[in-house]
Amino acid sequence: MKLHELSPAQGSTHVAKRKGRGHATGNGKTAGRGHKGQKARSGGGVRVGFEGGQMPLARRIPKRGFNNIFAKPLEEVNVSKLEKFENGATVDARALLDAGILSRCRYGFKVLGSGELSKNLTVKANAFSEGAKTKIEAAGGKAEVV
Repeated sequence: MKLHELSPAQGSTHVAKRKGRGHATGNGKTAGRGHKGQKARSGGGVRVGFEGGQMPLARRIPKRGFNNIFAKPLEEVNVSKLEKFENGATVDARALLDAGILSRCRYGFKVLGSGELSKNLTVKANAFSEGAKTKIEAAGGKAEVV
């Protein structure tokens, strides 16, 4: 194979539309921009979210509190869901995903204290509520923060 024999994969490239090359092309004269107006000018157009001078949606809606854009939300698992595991098992994110208790676990999970637990388990989680911690330890297990 030689350099002049190389070509891109079939369908990976396409010919660009040639604007302003005669009215027979369907993109002649005004080149698909219509007649006059802000969007017809070179460099024309409005910024994202601009609503023609009307109060934009982003400013019409009330803002409350603080939204941390760097927050890493944890999944929630109740103590009652841990009954599914055998006595003496180690429960971590992988075990919960395999058991079908969690469908996804992007940043980790927190164990909450709803329900009862009768088995002694070693639970490795990112966070525990006070109630969950006491229930796990009362059943003879360990609550380890990862």
